[in-house]
Amino acid sequence: MKTIVAILNWNGIEHLKTYLPSVVEFSKINIYVIDNGSTDDSVSWINVTYPEIEIIQLPQNLGFAGGYNAGLSNISADRFILLNSDVRVTEGWVESVNKSMNDNNWSACAPIILDDKNPEYYEYAGAAGGFIDKDGFMFCAGRVFDSIEKVNGHYKTDEEVFWASGAALFVDSKVWDEVEGLDSDLFAHMEEIDFCWRLKNRGYKIGACRNAYVYHYGGGTLTTSSPRKVFLNFRNNLVIILKNQTGYPLLFIYRRLLLDGVAALRFLLRGELIFFLSVVKAHLAFYRMIPSTIKKRQLELIARETNIANRTGMYKKSILIEYFLNKAKSISDLSFNDFE
Repeated sequence: MKTIVAILNWNGIEHLKTYLPSVVEFSKINIYVIDNGSTDDSVSWINVTYPEIEIIQLPQNLGFAGGYNAGLSNISADRFILLNSDVRVTEGWVESVNKSMNDNNWSACAPIILDDKNPEYYEYAGAAGGFIDKDGFMFCAGRVFDSIEKVNGHYKTDEEVFWASGAALFVDSKVWDEVEGLDSDLFAHMEEIDFCWRLKNRGYKIGACRNAYVYHYGGGTLTTSSPRKVFLNFRNNLVIILKNQTGYPLLFIYRRLLLDGVAALRFLLRGELIFFLSVVKAHLAFYRMIPSTIKKRQLELIARETNIANRTGMYKKSILIEYFLNKAKSISDLSFNDFE
């Protein structure tokens, strides 16, 4: 089985200088850098420092989703590893995840993601595997909203989950091609969750490999306090719910719009006007995307008609209620019986 690493880069020369050496050292497979129209010296630095790395140059910044779609269309392999440019990998990471995928018949998977800035803790974007609640809110083993767990050995066993982090996403090229990769309309943020959800709609399995780990710096392109990131997260969350959620979509959307309104009000009361406006802009952008998203939803409905959707990793209750009212700060505080 041919596995390759593909790193998407956009003006990230400093991240490449810091993190690419570990990828070269611990990845005994072909490495590609997909350059998203960078204007810094990224490409020339790679050519001089690591001439063995193949570079695929795109004419402009197509975002995370569009960049990977365009770049991977030029690469032939059985399994892709989508790796952020700000990820430090460790010895044996490729072999361990590949074994977990092969042993468990998983079509996509990620290792444990730790925080490179604070290595004793899990990292926000993926931690030890992702889950989703009935309203479309995402959380992880190791991270529920802003409560991030210290690494304590709780998550040692490989587990089937609902979504795997795009920071270090292993995916079989066959299913990548089947669902036509990431949704480029999302541009960036939550595109890997949408991708995993579409795989689940077709009955495929997503896994968390718990005996391999990498360190993610996070916020390499957009910081956690970026208004642009708030905009993308709120807009894209609504889009992927409308596209993928079973049942009556308007019911889910109305409920999420109400909950988003509460979040926007919270921003306003804290004096964070710029984030309040980001939520408003996200909703307006979502309304404009409804017609195209409905068309994509029709494709997902067909997928569910011809396959048995896999709902493993879906939480049947509201993680908002459990977190804010019942003080559940980790996945261990939730009942196993409340998961699909």
